[in-house]
Amino acid sequence: MTHKTKGIVLRTIKYGETSIITTIYTELFGIQSYIVKGVRQASKKSSGKGIYFQPAAILDMVVYHNEFKNLNFIKEYQWGYLYADVLFDVIKNTVSMYVVEMLQHSLKQPEANPDLFYMVEDTLKQLDNGNPALTANLPLYFTLHLAGELGFRIQGVYSKDTPVLDLQEGSFISSTPAHTYYITELLAEATSKLLAINFYSDLESIHFNRSTRQLLLQSFQNYIALHVQDFGEIKSLPVLQEIFN
Repeated sequence: MTHKTKGIVLRTIKYGETSIITTIYTELFGIQSYIVKGVRQASKKSSGKGIYFQPAAILDMVVYHNEFKNLNFIKEYQWGYLYADVLFDVIKNTVSMYVVEMLQHSLKQPEANPDLFYMVEDTLKQLDNGNPALTANLPLYFTLHLAGELGFRIQGVYSKDTPVLDLQEGSFISSTPAHTYYITELLAEATSKLLAINFYSDLESIHFNRSTRQLLLQSFQNYIALHVQDFGEIKSLPVLQEIFN
């Protein structure tokens, strides 16, 4: 049976002489793997089709779906959104790779989560249109909201009575806990400020120095890793931390 669904490409590898296997986060079925035949063959019909399956590409697709198969097929595909910058701008592309890698490490089962899909889709579109400040702050904002969509949103707010963010419990508390997974003062206050933002455009008015942004992103990584089993290492993180100064 065929279904129409949006999808965000996460990973693509070569398969055989002319085909690919692509892992796509879909609106209807969550993470799925598909064989796409013939996109690498040297013919006028196939020329240029490989670009559709770059990581972070947003597609409209018609797919065959059998929940008992690990590999299905894509019948039709076209751009769901045509990027102006993300696939070509070095900084924006690095941020998009971070978003994609976070999804790969966080989503362990092929189950649908439309709210998460729409959040990721919107994040990538906002990145494409965003100014440098939004681009620099977006990884922080995305990581916090990814945690929320996965079911462990940080609770509470920073205040003089709750100046410590306990990363293990996911809440602002009054004093430092016995374990080492917490942040305080400037980092805790900055996290509370980011959590209060409702619109991507508000990220344009937030300015962190390089050190603060690096420490925040590492802290948010630790938070996700504490709550997602076998989360692993995000390889794009050092590159991401390096490009923003």
